Amino acid sequence: MSRKKLPCKVVSIGNITVGGTGKTPATIAVAEEAVKRGFMPVILTRGYKGTAKGPCFVSKGDGPLLSASQAGDEPFLMAEKLPGIVIVKGPDRYVSGRFALQALGIGKEAEGAAGGIKGNPIGLEPAALNRVLFILDDGFQHWRLHRDRDVVLIDAGNPFGNGKLLPSGRLREPLTELKRADVIAVTKSPREDMGLIREIRRYNTHAPIFFPDHRAVSVSLRSGEKKPLAWVHGMNVFCFCGLADPGSFRNTVAGAGARVTGMRAYPDHHPYTQQDIAVIMNDCRMSGAEWVVTTEKDMAKIRNLDLPENILIIGIAFTADQPFYDSIFA
Repeated sequence: MSRKKLPCKVVSIGNITVGGTGKTPATIAVAEEAVKRGFMPVILTRGYKGTAKGPCFVSKGDGPLLSASQAGDEPFLMAEKLPGIVIVKGPDRYVSGRFALQALGIGKEAEGAAGGIKGNPIGLEPAALNRVLFILDDGFQHWRLHRDRDVVLIDAGNPFGNGKLLPSGRLREPLTELKRADVIAVTKSPREDMGLIREIRRYNTHAPIFFPDHRAVSVSLRSGEKKPLAWVHGMNVFCFCGLADPGSFRNTVAGAGARVTGMRAYPDHHPYTQQDIAVIMNDCRMSGAEWVVTTEKDMAKIRNLDLPENILIIGIAFTADQPFYDSIFA
């Protein structure tokens, strides 16, 4: 398949399995690091299950322009957490990139981009073209667009499932395709796993392998008030989430020192209803917990429902040492 090329650097954050590797926190972290290094990152996302048709803006850098159902829960969360960073939703990342360049008003490269955006809403000069960095959210299988770095995330707890392709297993493509990765990050592991490193090296002998940290970093009340993470230590909590790897969230909450009295797990990207909230709160009472704990991603989807006051939101961050980022931006 021939690849189209955007006139800027492109970094893809992706995986070889379905869900659960922590792509959203990783994309947020890479975007924040890009800003520190003088780039102007623009995130291009498919916006899985978002109803808005692309290409369209999820954010122009000043918060979400779409609802979570329109943008998709993960792009909406990124728009909330990444002030100053443009996020564009669309199935074709090349078209989305051209759309973004036209909206940014950057030189002739922006001419003919899809969407017919007029003017220069963000006010960049054409010289800014070499500062633009496109970040593909979930882009490893997006073959049609050239990228300069392919970052692949692997879940340490369940790296490759049963080794079979969908629908019989978790693999999106054969493990031999790991050879395309330029950087590999093994997530949700407290330490290096030499056995997993050897397994990865069967398919990729050149990419540096890192073990970044994935952990709880913040606690927020429904009102938005922030609490120190230590505030939940010893607290009886009931967890709920709609994630590909709900067990990882439970472990994260327990790792913050809370006592998890029970949990209700929904499918990834679950569209919550008021009845779901009633069931969760009843489960919470039955388990003897004082508080209900969920993720920022899930909170984005339920905030417009009638919610009780005893809901806590745990913020989870991807943290890596400088060599990981150096391998991407060098």
